[in-house]
Amino acid sequence: MARSSTRPTSRDVAQAAGVSQAAVSLVLGDKWHGRVSAATAERVREAARDLGYRPNLAARNLRMGRTRTVLLVVPALTTEFFAGVYTGAARVAAQHGFGIVLYPSPEGIGPARNPFASAQAALDGVIASSMAADALTAIRGDQLPLVMLDSDPDGSLGAATVNLDIADGVRQVADHLLALGHRHFLHLAADVASWTFDVRARELAARVGTVEGTTLRTARAPISIEGAVTAAEAALSGPRPTAVVCDDDMLAAGAYKAVRRLGLRVPDDISVTGLDNLALATALDPELTTVRLDAELFGERGMRALLAVLEGREPESGDIPVELVVRGSTAPPHTA
Repeated sequence: MARSSTRPTSRDVAQAAGVSQAAVSLVLGDKWHGRVSAATAERVREAARDLGYRPNLAARNLRMGRTRTVLLVVPALTTEFFAGVYTGAARVAAQHGFGIVLYPSPEGIGPARNPFASAQAALDGVIASSMAADALTAIRGDQLPLVMLDSDPDGSLGAATVNLDIADGVRQVADHLLALGHRHFLHLAADVASWTFDVRARELAARVGTVEGTTLRTARAPISIEGAVTAAEAALSGPRPTAVVCDDDMLAAGAYKAVRRLGLRVPDDISVTGLDNLALATALDPELTTVRLDAELFGERGMRALLAVLEGREPESGDIPVELVVRGSTAPPHTA
């Protein structure tokens, strides 16, 4: 059947798909989730493709509140990691005509306040770190197209997820220390209720537990150097480990200070590892053995995943690889 020479309309799409114009608007505006079935949404998209229908983007933006604006919700900008996430996301967004609004929690970590009178009217979608997930309900972000970073794929509000392979990073750290001969470990853990930190604790315990004669204690600390100093100093005053495995590089910096306050040396008396590979890692003396996380690639993948969700496609699968960077803070355990 020959196509009409006139431009197809949303009414034509509705008739071809056997649905209402309202349903067509929902599907082609990517606001159909929870309002029409996946089968209906696919039928509408097929009808639009068959008819060669192209919506008037300017009119649709006005009518449906589309602003080509994405909200990136992060817990804080106190380290360059989340700045790198923003840089990567903004790069991909700009390539597709989108802008990024960056929204860190005012408290640093935890619930955030609503930055808009009506987030849904101002945004096309949300990319959120699991560490700032409490902000989503407040800003109604869980009702928008959503991509979660560093989040449990099985429990992220039904959203798409993008993850670094943190579990493998922790395994690389543990294997490195075990190969050096370490058997007594302290885990300096971030005192934050978050899936990504749960993964670190679980993987470390599992890997260390595969070797007979190992011990593992845990000390929790807020993600700050001074908080880490206090927690590590208290923990190191008890049974002394030969290696301290830290959840991030800031905690590792605090561990360094605690070791030195006790009159000990890194790595002669105690090896220390981090996780992030911040600039701080090479400012420490000795330089820190840590896991390199590609923050900019993380942000890029997050934005690409959101674009896929907006277009009704499946986001790219697979975790982002990470790499252990061995420096001077680790060595075989001291033997008397």
